[in-house]
Amino acid sequence: MKQTVIDILIYLFEHYVDDEIELDDDEDRVKSELRAAGFDGIQVGKAFDWLQGLAVTNEQQAATIVENATSVRIYAAEEASKLDAECRGFVHFLGQVGVLDATSREVVLDRIMALEADEIDIEELKWVVLMVLFNRPGKEHAFVWMEDLVMDDMYGCVH
Repeated sequence: MKQTVIDILIYLFEHYVDDEIELDDDEDRVKSELRAAGFDGIQVGKAFDWLQGLAVTNEQQAATIVENATSVRIYAAEEASKLDAECRGFVHFLGQVGVLDATSREVVLDRIMALEADEIDIEELKWVVLMVLFNRPGKEHAFVWMEDLVMDDMYGCVH
């Protein structure tokens, strides 16, 4: 099975998020553990580059993007080719329900475009949104909402 950067990111999120480790401080140890778990070293390096890009993007996007209620996000051709209509609609939906503000949306799109995949499916998009919200201060409520959505999809909703 070909492993992608998103597979490694999901694995990291599932296995290390509760440990509250500092990836900068424990990077070598975590990389070793990922290789021991069967992930390709090159892809592991790319996953850490992606995470570093997330940190840089968060710093660059510290100023809030002002958007009014009638604003519409127009996708560049490269974005539209990577995100199908279902994914773009989901991003719009997350904006409408208040999970993504304009700044967080742009960080999500930046991180999607940083992935090597030609196309991103809805499940991968949800994980990227979750990772972005986890790393955005003040977005705890939106993170919990998104986490519930992702975990319900993963394990099925039990009623």
